[in-house]
This record gives sequence, C-alpha cells and structure tokens, in this order.
Amino acid sequence: MRLSATKLQLLPGILFVVVIVGYGVVSAFVESVSGGTGVGESWTLEHYQRLIANDVFWESFIFSIKVTSISTLISLFIGVIIARTLYQCFISDYAKLLTWVPMLIPHFVAAYMVILLFSPSGWFSSIGYQLGLIEYQSQFPILVMDRAGIGIILAYIWKQVPFVVLMVLPVYYQLDKRYLEVARTLGSNKRQVFFTVEWPWLYPVVIEVGIILFAFIIAAFEIPYLLGSTFPKMLSVVTYQWFYEGSWSQRPLAMAAMSLLTVMILFVSFLALFLLQKSRYRMMKGL
Repeated sequence: MRLSATKLQLLPGILFVVVIVGYGVVSAFVESVSGGTGVGESWTLEHYQRLIANDVFWESFIFSIKVTSISTLISLFIGVIIARTLYQCFISDYAKLLTWVPMLIPHFVAAYMVILLFSPSGWFSSIGYQLGLIEYQSQFPILVMDRAGIGIILAYIWKQVPFVVLMVLPVYYQLDKRYLEVARTLGSNKRQVFFTVEWPWLYPVVIEVGIILFAFIIAAFEIPYLLGSTFPKMLSVVTYQWFYEGSWSQRPLAMAAMSLLTVMILFVSFLALFLLQKSRYRMMKGL
C-alpha cells in the first residue's frame, strides 16, 4: 500500500512523537511501577498508593488545577475578544506582528518581565509611589511569588493570549458574513449574533485551544519555578524537586505523578475530540 505525499510529509513528526515522546512516557511509567530498579523487577502499585496518600501531592495538584484553569479561561476569553473586535485590522501583517510579539519571547524571559513589572520593587510599585498612590513601595500588593499564583497567571495570560488570537482568527476569516447580516437584519443584538452565528463555529477551535493551553500550562516548569511561592507549588515543580533534589525513594513518586497527569490529559483530550467530532458532523449535516 503506497503512502500519499501528505502522509509522507507527516511521517517525521509522527516518528518523533512515537519514538522520543513515547519512549519517555513508557520509561516514566516503567519506573513508577518498578521503583526505578529496572524492568526485570516485579511490578507494583506501591508508589501510586504512596502518592495518593501524600498530602503534598494533593495540595500541589489542586493548586495546579486552579492556576491552570484560571490562566486558560482568561486567555481564551481575552483572545476571543481581541480576535472578534480587531480581526479586520489583522489583515495587515504589521498588526499581526505586534499582537504575536509575546510568542517570540521565551517563557523564562516572560517570568523575569513579570518580576520587573509587578514585584514590590518593580516598575508599577515605583510608579504608584511616585504618583502618591502608596506611601511606601512595600505597600504594593504581593503579585509575584504569592500563595495565590497571581504572578504565574499573569505571565501565562500574557504569553498565551497571542496564541489564542492566532488560532481563532482563521475562523473569523472563513465565517460567511451573510450569516451576520441576516442575524442583524432580524433584530439580533451583538450578544445574540455572537452566540447564534459566531459561537457554533468558534467553540470547536476554542475547546481544542483550551486543551492545548491546559496541557501545556499544568506541565510547564520555568514560570512556576521562577514566580511560584515556596508553598503551595505547581505539580511540575514538586516532581522536579522529588526527582532531582529528594532522596532516591522519591524518584518513583515523581514518575507516578507525571504518569497520572499524562493519563488525565490524554483522557480529557480524547473525550473532547470525540465530542467535537460529533458536533462537527451535526453541523455539516445541518442537524
């Protein structure tokens, strides 16, 4: 059976995912069930039992879900608003470049920029002091390395909004403007036009982008490590410390935590894609 040109072009990427990423996932799972002593040892779920009984894991997991969910939802909301409001302006390549500049900046640089802007000794606190809004710079709200993860959320919103705009813009370019004109002619206001005409075309892309953002943020390391507080910590930071800074007995816990997180992300992704495929099929059939 001959492969088509399109499949041949996708083959390097598929091989990379299967060989490199797949090997890493399988190796992590094997170490989580064998204690890191090798495949020949008998498999055990002891490390998963220890992980589930670990309070640090649950506190980190809940904190990670909260920070990731807030960052993802706000990024999606702002990105859709920007794309919907300004998509006619983005016909110019210069306007697109201005919007997508944050995507060119590495995440650890974005973290340092948040520190420079929002820390008690940063630019905004200095401006507030100069304007007389605060008596001392130390009165500026703690937004960096805080227990609520506000600094982490700010950094991810700034980094991810341009990505949302990039993914949503093609939907508005392909949307048939006659639908919008018909809705307005029938007396629909802006809110009704959005939910009856635009949203059915937008939400599959929004859900897919949301899954990408969620999976990336909850497993990312640089920004939580630089902007997070000593407690609670994002799950990626905890597993890093278990693997590199803890005793050898904690390494299987790190692998078990990452394996559980991978399974959760894959389950949510496949479930969402399955539901989206059904919705797209109904839209194509006009049901």
